Amino acid sequence: MNDERTTRRAAPLLWAILVVAIVALVMATAALAATVFNRGLGRDMSLTGMGGNANGGMMGGYGAGGMMSGGMMGGGYGPGSGPVAVDNGAQPGESGFVAGTETSPRTIHVIAGPGLAFNPATIAVARGETVTFEVTTMGPSVHEFMVGPADAVAADIEGTSEVADIGMSQTKSLTYTFDGSGPYAFACHAPGHYEAGMKGEITIVG
Repeated sequence: MNDERTTRRAAPLLWAILVVAIVALVMATAALAATVFNRGLGRDMSLTGMGGNANGGMMGGYGAGGMMSGGMMGGGYGPGSGPVAVDNGAQPGESGFVAGTETSPRTIHVIAGPGLAFNPATIAVARGETVTFEVTTMGPSVHEFMVGPADAVAADIEGTSEVADIGMSQTKSLTYTFDGSGPYAFACHAPGHYEAGMKGEITIVG
């Protein structure tokens, strides 16, 4: 009898510990995301739904029914939501754009997740440009990043440039030179991810 009473009393405490652990994990992910963007991008990231700013933000805004949506923690899947804003600087054709070279590649930051999507989903590069993709996973899923000719990426052909096993809050990089006519694409071929739409297009400019 005493054992049963002890178990009944301990159950709410165990649930409380579990909830605290989950909250701590979410906060740690947000803190790491802030560090990655502030250090890696070197630019301010706007918040959505926190003070009424327009862009996608780190913690996300609130969509219909007060549910958290948009932004890094919200995942951009709720009504009225938007993905976290990733500022990769001047793009091909814009004032101030500098194309990457083999000795000095241009860095493009890509967010994988927290759902089964990349952000940005469309990337512009200059013809012949060398780019270093820095891919950061947000959320608990493990992703990969494959880039190259669109048909090879779609078919997951062995030998196509890729980085694999990008775990939660990890960043891995891959450098690629776009010296062909295209079309080019990128994708995640972790089981079921590509089929769920985890892919993107690369537009050649010039």
